[in-house]
Amino acid sequence: MKSKQVKRNLVLGVLFFLPVLFLLFLYPAKHNYDPLEVVKENINELQFFSSNNESKIELTNHITILSFLGNKPLNHVIAASNLKELVYDKFKGFKRFQIVIVLPKGTEEEVKQLRKEINNYDDMRFWHYVYGEPNDIKNLFNSLNTDEALDVNLSTEKVFIIDKDLSQRGRLDDREDKEKEKQMAVYGLNSYDCIEVAEIKNKMSDDLRILFTEYRQKRKGNFDSSKRRAGDLKAED
Repeated sequence: MKSKQVKRNLVLGVLFFLPVLFLLFLYPAKHNYDPLEVVKENINELQFFSSNNESKIELTNHITILSFLGNKPLNHVIAASNLKELVYDKFKGFKRFQIVIVLPKGTEEEVKQLRKEINNYDDMRFWHYVYGEPNDIKNLFNSLNTDEALDVNLSTEKVFIIDKDLSQRGRLDDREDKEKEKQMAVYGLNSYDCIEVAEIKNKMSDDLRILFTEYRQKRKGNFDSSKRRAGDLKAED
């Protein structure tokens, strides 16, 4: 009987300590992950744009979602609503996060209607509208890495992630695993379509989490991986 009791205690002890030992092995290991890649540097700042905000709206030192809603912002209520519900509401509590909507001067009254459509009396302190001349809007857009073009109303459903250093972030290789296995040509993801709910909920949300993790680790002094840039894939070929 005593022998059985010893064996039972031994088994229970092993079952208890194995998970503890596993965690101890993991503890000193450094968390490694791929940072959200830089697809373009030196994005234009907003120095030629105005806003209704008392403080100046800037991209520098912010993690920004940049959107272009053009001359007819009410035509993009669905895109703006998706951006508000699926991105802003989820990330507005993160430090230095903001959404910046770029529009031509003269759209201020229509923007008031857009606010009523999407605000729902929520905290919108980190959601900004900025206004500029058509040439300044085009220059800002042309500083981005994108195959898209603004339409005749200076708008697009695509949005862009800009980091604190005015670098555009995205994916240099957005292929699925099956596409990689078939060795299909590499293609990237430089912008996110606000009409495609799955793309916003999955890809964009994941990419923002990665970027916030990078900055959190930098603040703690635990981040030592250099940001991957658009030229790196060519260098590896």
